[in-house]
Amino acid sequence: FVNATAGIGVGVAAPLAQIHIAQNAIADIVSLTDEANVSISFQNGQNFSLTLEGNRALSNPTQCVPGQVGSIFIVQDGSGSRTLSYGTNWEFPAAEAPTLSTSAAAVDRLDYIVRTSTGVQAILSLEYS
Repeated sequence: FVNATAGIGVGVAAPLAQIHIAQNAIADIVSLTDEANVSISFQNGQNFSLTLEGNRALSNPTQCVPGQVGSIFIVQDGSGSRTLSYGTNWEFPAAEAPTLSTSAAAVDRLDYIVRTSTGVQAILSLEYS
């Protein structure tokens, strides 16, 4: 499919085994609701943002499709020192859940790939700002 006017071009090899994107692809950043147990559905997007206003738990994600990848930007509020625990479906290197940066307004990034319908492997990069 090519729409030269809109600058969109996607090619599909036969059989449908590969998708080629002719220009950049953008996945919106979806805001998550800050609550004691933060819910996340991977059906709602690939990239997410969460500002912590207290110590929180990131629940097991729903609608997991193996191969989906994305990021969750985790932002400390103006007070900082907020913690985040993780549901049992989150898998981390050495089976050790990471600790967030604690500076006020710090931004960490949790990158993930869905391994199975219940297994989500993730790694945390600390304090981008």
